[in-house]
Order: sequence, then structure tokens, then C-alpha cells
Amino acid sequence: MSGMSTPAPFGPREFQLVLLRRMADHQPDLVDDARRELGASTAQMREANRRWQAMARARGARGPLSRYRSVLGPPETSVHRRIGDLECEAHLWPVPLWPDLRFEVLAAAKGGAVWNEWLVRAPGAVPPVLRTVDDLVPWSCTVDEAGRAFAPATPMEGSAPTRWQLSLTVPGGQRCVAEFCWGLLQRLL
Repeated sequence: MSGMSTPAPFGPREFQLVLLRRMADHQPDLVDDARRELGASTAQMREANRRWQAMARARGARGPLSRYRSVLGPPETSVHRRIGDLECEAHLWPVPLWPDLRFEVLAAAKGGAVWNEWLVRAPGAVPPVLRTVDDLVPWSCTVDEAGRAFAPATPMEGSAPTRWQLSLTVPGGQRCVAEFCWGLLQRLL
């Protein structure tokens, strides 16, 4: 028998490592704590990200929604939404590292094309109280929560596909830019 081993199945734990890998650029200490909570090494986090990227880029790869379902299982919740003139399906999965959040995938109602993938507050979970810029600490809130709390907020292009920026109006009328990864606040610029 050869010394080759079959890679472990790619499931929710590995997916959380993928989320953490992108966040490590901004919050390495928080990521290290979360990675240890998952019982994973830095090398395992990198390997999970490598495998995720390989799945996404493989010839004949599944579409994003199918990939999420194969990795995370059936969504905890799927709801029909209307955003302006667009109709979509919002699929939500629990994320054990952040029990008050869900990983949300917004897909076209017809055809299933994925429009957005990020962390959102879980239905029924209490959102954070965001009153001042001091309340905007890493991992404290989602894009939507920051935008509502510090309106008017202006979406800006992020530095990578999984990153978003918002120009926020803080008390006193000043503007600041908040950067998010996978929809979770990482830092103020």
C-alpha cells in the first residue's frame, strides 16, 4: 500500500479556516485565537484555503451555490427576497466561530447565479450597539449594521473580491472608511 493518504473531507471546519485565511491579513491575533479554537494549525488553514481555491477553479467545477451546499450541507434557512427590482434567494448557514452570525449566499431566483457571499447577523440575534467610532472594533459588526448605524454610508470597492469598504458618517459629521472581509468588520482606515 502506498504512503499517499486521501485528504480529509472539506466541511464546515475547513470552510471557517478559509474565512479566517482572508481575515489574517488584517487581524492576525484574532485569527490565531479562532484558528486555535478550531484546533487547526497555520499550515492547515493555508491548506484549507488552497483546497477551496482549487475547488473553485477546477475545470468543470461546481457553481458557487452547489459548492457551498456540498461543503456546508443544506442551508439552515432559505428565503425569497426582493432587492429593488431584483428577486433572489438568501441561503444562510451557521458559522460556529461566530454563533450570532450566518454565512449568507444571495443567488438569483432564476438560474441560481451567486450575487454575494458574506457574514450577516443571524435572524433573532441581537445586533451590536454602534453609537461612536469607538464601537467599531474588529469583528464587532457586519457591513449592513455599520451602514445603518453610521448613515449615510457609501459603498466603496474593496481591495479583493471578499473585501468591502464603506465610507461612514460618524457623530460630528466626520467621514471614516471601514474595511470588511467576508462582511465582518476588520478595521478602520
